[in-house]
Formats: sequence, structure tokens, C-alpha cells
Amino acid sequence: MASKLDLSFSSNVPDGAHAVICLVAKGGTLLPTLDKAAAASVIAAMAAAQFTGEANKSLTLFLESGVFVLVGTGAEIKPGSAAEEVGGRILSAIDGLETKRACFPDQGLGDEVMADILMGMMSAAYHFEDYFTETTRKEKSIQITVVSDGLGESHPAVIDRMGLMKGVEMARNLVFEPPNTLFPVEFAARCTVLGELGVEVSVLDEDAMAELGMGALLGVGQGSRRESRLVVMNWHGGADEDPIALVGKGVTFDTGGISLKPAKGMEDMKFDMGGAAAVTGTMMALASRKVARNVVGVIGLVENMPDGNAQRPGDVVTSMAGKTIEVINTDAEGRLVLADALHYTQTRFKPQAMVDLATLTGAMIVALGKEYAGVFSNSDGLSDQLSTAGAATLEPVWRMPLGKPYHQQLKSHIADMKNIGGPAGGSITAACFLERFVTDTPWAHLDIAGKAWADKATKTVPKGGTGYGVRLLSRLVDDWQPVEITTDDR
Repeated sequence: MASKLDLSFSSNVPDGAHAVICLVAKGGTLLPTLDKAAAASVIAAMAAAQFTGEANKSLTLFLESGVFVLVGTGAEIKPGSAAEEVGGRILSAIDGLETKRACFPDQGLGDEVMADILMGMMSAAYHFEDYFTETTRKEKSIQITVVSDGLGESHPAVIDRMGLMKGVEMARNLVFEPPNTLFPVEFAARCTVLGELGVEVSVLDEDAMAELGMGALLGVGQGSRRESRLVVMNWHGGADEDPIALVGKGVTFDTGGISLKPAKGMEDMKFDMGGAAAVTGTMMALASRKVARNVVGVIGLVENMPDGNAQRPGDVVTSMAGKTIEVINTDAEGRLVLADALHYTQTRFKPQAMVDLATLTGAMIVALGKEYAGVFSNSDGLSDQLSTAGAATLEPVWRMPLGKPYHQQLKSHIADMKNIGGPAGGSITAACFLERFVTDTPWAHLDIAGKAWADKATKTVPKGGTGYGVRLLSRLVDDWQPVEITTDDR
């Protein structure tokens, strides 16, 4: 991974040729304080160009007094996602300059809004270039100096945003990695870096999982030469309280197994570990920001391959919970991984609430497109907090139903349940399957199939691995309020 952004802080305007970043509010109000002559020339040029500060608009002025990059903010810059989008537009405008150097003087916006703008810049500057060689084009860095007497690398708001960005970058890096370099054992090894931040990291190998009875998870990986792993990341940031648990599906490559996927687009199945990436990135962000909560992250890591030892349609496996599962379709593998991971997390840590994330079903994309993740929950309070956190972080969720009629589709004539339902409501029956492995714990399932990978870039999110979930989960933990189970329609 590399960032195109070289961000620095200074109390003085840097020497050399730097463009000056000027935010302009709707109506043409210039926000930074410029010297009298420069301000007059900028205002005159703005008027001539009819630049009025509309959101999503920018203008570069090449004047005798210097180069000025004007970025419209609209009527008001609110903290959070709105400010981050302004940061993304600034980054894009500076990237269009030949020199790619700029200073960002005080705009009179307050430290929190400025920190959010910087977060937007950092997010927009991310790009993954690990597999380019020296003979291929590398991105030229963008140098931005923030000129401020109070805002610097040691400012709490800046430390917070930089710590959050570390988690987002980690999740994006994991999703971008090719499957021949990021397989379960390697993924688990990369989690151990969290130990340097105070996270307790432990890894269960196949023998340990077999001893615990994780037949559902192990069945998925038995067709691969790559061994499966379960990683536990425990952050003790709070007082004596039960942890919030985050659980992620980590299928590092999904061929579908014996129920083989079509060849077209199969290369994208490297991102079928997006849920595990989100959990890992969130643990990085929480530890980097020293969040005062107890949080445990658990990820199940497997590779789903179709060799002679692979799980077959018609097999029956026994989960750690002791429930038997008839495997109808080996491409409905993520729910098998999560079944054991959820039961393990619940019984070992007795969390006050549990949230799982998974690129679980194509049916979720059919239902919601790529605009929302689906949330399924047995707790109105937990669902509401996720919705609020999603709206605040531009990682939105939309609540979907559960209920007995959907559970009935999972009936098997030879086992406790099947791993798929009928052709209708596929994302719902998948969530119902997971619900069967949750007892007496407020729980939510996030189906992020449409959100872990982007087909095109936005102002602050790259094409490819989005890091979806890190911002959402971090905000959930930051604003956490205890919740209760409110529905159980099984």
C-alpha cells in the first residue's frame, strides 16, 4: 500500500512554490485569511469565473500573486462525512497540479472539522501499488502543509483520525491482496502486528479447532492445501465490562468448492474475506486510538477449493454448537465458517453484544444494490445504533427481516438444518441460518457483499477494496449504549 499524500504541519507558510488552498462557502465567501492584495485578486478572479462556492466545484487560479486552488463547500461544512468529502475534493484538485504542492492555511472552521477534512484527504490519497515493478508508473506524491498554530500531529483530533485511517488502510490492504499471497495462515500472521499496539492476538490451528468440534468451519477448508485458521484479537481498553464482539468471515478465496462458480469474475472472489478484513482493521483502529472499551475480534479464515478431499453437496457436518448441517451447496460456505466462529465467540467471551460481517450472499446485492449493507438483528437497539453509525460514516446499512417462515426453508430431512433455503430470500435465509447459532446475546449480521469492493471510485474511497465496516464499527464502539434482545421469531 502507498499513500499519495505527504501531510505535514507548520505554524508558518512553507518556502517554495506552493498553491494555496482556499475553501469558498456558497455565495462566494472566501474562508481563509489572505493578505489584502491576494484576497482582492482572488475575489476578482472568482467573480470573473462566476465561481460561487457550490459544493462539488473547484477552480484553480494562476495569478500574479500565486496559485490558488478554490474548493466549494456549499452552504455549510458539517463535521463528519460532509467535511471528509471536502477533503477528498481538495486532494483531487491538488492532484491535478503539475507540482502537486500546496499549503492549507487556517480556514476558521474549528479543529474537529479540519481534522475531518484531513481524514477525507488521507482516505482519498490511498492507493495499492505493492505489485507494480520499478518499470511501471508510480504515483507522484502530493505534498500538503497545514498552516496552523494549534493543529498538529499531536492534536487529539488528528491522532484520532490518523488512528482510524490506519485501520481503514489495513482493511483495504487485506482486501486488495491477491489470494496466492494472502491465504489463511498468512492472514493470521498479519494480524499479529496488532500485538505491538496492546491487542492480545491468539491463533487457533486446525488441530485446536478440531478439538473444539468446529466441523462446520473445517469442512469448508478441507479441499484446500492451505490450512484454515481462527484468529482472536482481544482489546482490553475499558473497565471491568463484558466485551463487544466483532466476528468476520474470512474466505481468502472462494471457488465455490464442488459447487463451482462460473469462471467469469471469479478473480474477484479474493475479496470474500472482506468481513474479516473489516474486523481486523477495526481492531487496529481501536487500539491505535486507545478506545476505552473492551472489544474482541474473531475471524474464521479458510480457502474454499474443489480438490478430491473437498466437501461434497450432501455431506453432513457437525458444528461446534453440536448442531448438524446438511451441506446442499458448497458455495454457501461463509455461513458455515461463521456458525462456528459465532458459537465460539459467544461461549468463550460472553459478550454484551455481537456483530458479524460477511460478504455472504449475492442476493444481498440483488436486494439493495451496492448502496447499502443489509443488517439483520434480534435487537432493535443494536440495529438502531448501527444505522446511526452508518449514516454518520458514509457506511450505511438497511435493516432486513428475519422470522419463522424463512427459518422453515432451512429444514432438512436428515439433519438439524440445511445450509441454504429455497431460491427466494437468499440473504434472509442465510441470516436465519446464522441466527440459529446465537443464544441469549444481542446480535446483528451485516451482509456486506455489495460494499466490500467498489467498481468505481468515489471522492474518498478507491476503486477496489473499500475498507467498508471499519468506520462503521469504530463509531458503533465509540458511541456504544447497552442493548437488549427484542425479537426472536425462530
